[in-house]
Amino acid sequence: MAVEQVSEAAGEGEELSATASAAVRYYSVAPGVRLNVRSGPGTGYRIVRTLPEGAKVPIFCQMPGTSVSGPYGTSNIWDNIDDGEYVSDAYVQTGRDGYVASRCS
Repeated sequence: MAVEQVSEAAGEGEELSATASAAVRYYSVAPGVRLNVRSGPGTGYRIVRTLPEGAKVPIFCQMPGTSVSGPYGTSNIWDNIDDGEYVSDAYVQTGRDGYVASRCS
């Protein structure tokens, strides 16, 4: 679900155009945290990578999963940050206690 920017090279007499497939907002991971990214919405899913301290993540969609306690409270919401990659919303500063994006289908 990466944001994709497409542009066409302008030829003589043609206009240059660019389109984005989605407008995505980035959110900060809790300060001082190296956050595990999992293959699904829960702690039982395998870790696919770890985000460094100071990371910002896009949230493409969200879904319920394992309840996790973190710096921003306890939540069962998991944020989809890329294809097959999820982080617990309890570690992402969204400014809300609920969903900030549509539910993943």
